[in-house]
Amino acid sequence: QRMQLYEKYAPTLAMETVAKLELGTERRSVTHLVVTTCTGMVAPGLDLQILEQCDLAPTVERTMIGFMGCYAAINALKLARHVVRSTPDARVLVLNLELCSLHLQETNNFEQMLSFLVFGDGCAASLISAEPTGFALDSFHAEVLPGTQKLITWNVLDQGFDMFLSGRVPEAIASGLRGSKDAVLRGASPEDIDLWAVHPGGRSVLDAVERGLDLDTTALAVSRAVLESFGNMSSAT
Repeated sequence: QRMQLYEKYAPTLAMETVAKLELGTERRSVTHLVVTTCTGMVAPGLDLQILEQCDLAPTVERTMIGFMGCYAAINALKLARHVVRSTPDARVLVLNLELCSLHLQETNNFEQMLSFLVFGDGCAASLISAEPTGFALDSFHAEVLPGTQKLITWNVLDQGFDMFLSGRVPEAIASGLRGSKDAVLRGASPEDIDLWAVHPGGRSVLDAVERGLDLDTTALAVSRAVLESFGNMSSAT
């Protein structure tokens, strides 16, 4: 039943979001489509529905990135950048869509209850190309923190998608950032960064990023405003 709701509402939200890019006739010049989602699964697939309903060319190359959680959005941008770097005339439409509220479960587990309450529904769309407009994707840095694999889990069980979010996540983030601060910032100092767009996983997560990178208390104001207004929308945030 949860997946039936996903199949019903996800395409509509996707269409509304792509429309806000105001691509007009440019949509027929899109060459690649990358879709991230971990809150629903349906075949033939959300990507095919987007292709048809957004009137994209039938030759568009489609890629689905699933079950990577919040990080999937960064992975999608990274993939889009690789595509554009290898094919300079490529135009990659990236869509991040999550319907997190579908997975609310009755529970007496306090940690699990808190993890449900922080999540919201949402969708984000972007167009990546070699054209020198908008934001430049100059570089990426990926790092796995040892011993953290069990802090966030997401399994498909009999009653639906079952998520576990440990209270140890914020401190793991703070500790990880303290240890790799120079690599993450490419040698820059926090004061050199004009705008921070940090994933608002929760208030404690943003506090942890602030501590780990020694940021000013106002640096993450935008992320905190997104969290307050929309919640953590996983990859869409």
